[in-house]
Amino acid sequence: MSEKRMVAKQAPRFEMDAVMADKEFGKVSLEENMKQDKWTVLFFYPMDFTFVCPTEITSLSDRYDEFEDLDAEVIGVSTDTIHTHLAWINTDRDDNGLGKLEYPLAADTNHEVSREYGVLIEEEGVALRGLFIISPEGELMYSVVNHNNIGRDVDETLRVLQALQTGGLCPANWKPGQDTLKV
Repeated sequence: MSEKRMVAKQAPRFEMDAVMADKEFGKVSLEENMKQDKWTVLFFYPMDFTFVCPTEITSLSDRYDEFEDLDAEVIGVSTDTIHTHLAWINTDRDDNGLGKLEYPLAADTNHEVSREYGVLIEEEGVALRGLFIISPEGELMYSVVNHNNIGRDVDETLRVLQALQTGGLCPANWKPGQDTLKV
């Protein structure tokens, strides 16, 4: 099986139903973020009402203002329905729920977007943990996919977003505020 390269190409466009931060049903789309000149941090997770997922989703929400300061929109995606998303959001964090979120959770119920981004486990109908950072021009700048047992690191996501936004060459272990490499 050969995987197609996606980084440094135009990201697959999407529009999905979602539960918005105000708990209303709406739509999210890459085109809309691009029109607003926003970066997109698109992350996939396997399913609602699981154990690792809420730790990631709430950690990203708790730091949402940092993404907002970097002109980035965060969108979480699973193959669950918007109704399941809303039920999970309406469940208190102490009861393995999400509580209030600062960004939308999208529903990829037809598995189209998960498949386009190469994270769908076809036989299970769920997504792997994929994280994609897309520039305001629609170019896929960063992609990482890992096993569903391991949660992602918000600090690293923010670091990579900031590194990409420098437009420069960032060495290993680069941190925001440090110089980029001179050519």
